[in-house]
Amino acid sequence: MNADFGAPKEHAGGLQQRRALYQPRLPPCLQGPTVRAEYGDATTTIDPSCAHVLAQAFPNTFGQPLVSFVAPADAAAEERPPIRVGVVFSGRQSPGGHNVVWGLHDALKAYNPQSVLYGFVGGTEGLFANKTLEITDDVLASYKNQGGFDLLGRSIDQIRTTKQVSSAMATCHSLNLDGLVIIGGVTSNSDAAQLAETLIQNNCKTKVVGVPVSLNGDLKNQFVETTVGFDTVCKVNSQLVSNVCLDAISAGKYYYFVRLMGRKASHVAFECALQSHPNMLILGEEVALSKLTLMEIINKICDGVQARAELGKYHGVLVIPEGLIESIPEMYALIQEINILHNNNVPVAEMSSQLSPWAAALFQFLPPFIRRELLLHQESDNSAQLSQIDTEQLLAHLVETEMIKRTKEGRYKGRKFSSVCHFFGYQARGSIPSNFDCDYAYALGRISLHMIAAGLTGYMATVANLKDPVDKWRCAAAPLTAMMSLKRHLRGPGAIPIGKPSIHPSPIDLKGKAYELLREKASSFLLDDFYRTPGGIQFEGPGSDAKPITLTIENQDYVGDIEILKECLSKVETSNPFIWLEFQIKTKLRSRSLNIGMPTDDVFPGEDHGEARVLSGDPQGGHQFHVISDGRADSDVPPPQRRAAPLPFQVSSGLKPACVWVVVE
Repeated sequence: MNADFGAPKEHAGGLQQRRALYQPRLPPCLQGPTVRAEYGDATTTIDPSCAHVLAQAFPNTFGQPLVSFVAPADAAAEERPPIRVGVVFSGRQSPGGHNVVWGLHDALKAYNPQSVLYGFVGGTEGLFANKTLEITDDVLASYKNQGGFDLLGRSIDQIRTTKQVSSAMATCHSLNLDGLVIIGGVTSNSDAAQLAETLIQNNCKTKVVGVPVSLNGDLKNQFVETTVGFDTVCKVNSQLVSNVCLDAISAGKYYYFVRLMGRKASHVAFECALQSHPNMLILGEEVALSKLTLMEIINKICDGVQARAELGKYHGVLVIPEGLIESIPEMYALIQEINILHNNNVPVAEMSSQLSPWAAALFQFLPPFIRRELLLHQESDNSAQLSQIDTEQLLAHLVETEMIKRTKEGRYKGRKFSSVCHFFGYQARGSIPSNFDCDYAYALGRISLHMIAAGLTGYMATVANLKDPVDKWRCAAAPLTAMMSLKRHLRGPGAIPIGKPSIHPSPIDLKGKAYELLREKASSFLLDDFYRTPGGIQFEGPGSDAKPITLTIENQDYVGDIEILKECLSKVETSNPFIWLEFQIKTKLRSRSLNIGMPTDDVFPGEDHGEARVLSGDPQGGHQFHVISDGRADSDVPPPQRRAAPLPFQVSSGLKPACVWVVVE
């Protein structure tokens, strides 16, 4: 392990020195040494069909309530015992990670000056080996608002095997830790959930909490609006893409194929396209939904090149996510075959000969450099090394081949097609974090301490209303199991959940407002060279508080949504017998549904409950709603024609649950 981790260092540049002085802003509830925890109703999980599996896998942590943190009503000083906490960088480095540690440290010392924070040096390997560094003000001084993970370093992003979990538990016992904070993305927080459950089963007092830090932005759900580092990485990459756009139009003779980091989901490429306006963007989610083959993608790109040539334009910029190659059906199947061979310890030199006939044919069709990259050893989560597969070069190669073919056939009469390829990934991971990421990370660090102080384990620190100013942010903690599901063997309603419960990467919502905006602009982006130059990250003045476009457009506030629902539910008279109800509430939020238990009676006075009846009303806040009943008193499912999948949150009125379905639009 690097002996320089955590070592004090002088900032060589004036910008680093200036950034170290920035004091992150805090929402009001976090500005004191303590908070008041408000407990909501029990949660379930994202996919109701997986609930029984999760309940069996996590008997001690499944179904825990959503917790909100507010400023304490009584600010009187009280004696608080010192707390011992450990923190580990589990995920890949992402701008803002240091500020999570800083916020955790400051909250810990405000809670009790005698509290101790241990950082595990070298990531999870340091956790297993009990290699620690005590985090102090002096240690933190060199790392406040700075990029990278060089305060503590990182290693493999997993705490999964029996040996790893046992070693982590031994370290928690040895250090007598009250809490362990795991900083990372979907994989790290899935492991955090399992570790929390295991520690409870073994009577270990250490509380395990997770913090959503990932440049990929794919840890996104109704509890987590975005991850720490996503804003910074998108700002840095958007500047690079916009620079390439201006270079392309200046020379007027090259097509730039740009691949952006982001793993399987396309969030980084999507956000960067909205910020920089390249001519073409291919999203993995679009390809997967339409089941586009590799050659269909090539033809679409070539059609765009040809359309631009008819306008006298022989340049352009194409942006793709690094996970695109896994979204192409035949490439995904090929990669799965290769993964099986890796799992069976087949030597790389022998793999091509052991592929199925169709896979072998596809493999031989691909350029040699792609063949070599597809055979690389898997990542720690047993997935392909997407960052090492030059998908942009594959597309450029095949597009050039197709354009030559079209020229020979007389279908294309323009200039010769020329391409330049780039992969922008590692360049942004160590960037100085934006103001938004500095504030967000610092707040999450402080929330982590309050979660441990409240005795919460198996939770993730969350902040809602991120689109608004910091003083409007809502601080909360959400159970990790509420974000988990099982992978499905096949797509569609008949798919069977299989595998181990995990938090899975969230894809782009192709029905969301941000995607709708992109589709509206797609034609203009393709033909008009409507390039946008966001410039470098601004730390002061205009643009310094800019947030991701996708975050501000989607306007997500799940906790606020729940409050609206509770207000509307209070309008309904409750008694007996059980009937099905459906509330249609008009809000600014996207379509969602929520399974709620509430017994009712006399909702439709004077009418036969054997037929559907409708009541309309206008609850507080101007939200429209109506109530529908099909009158079935003993049904366990909603009417088929009105079926809706429930969200992982159950509202309880204190009465027997199980009868109300709510749909929010």
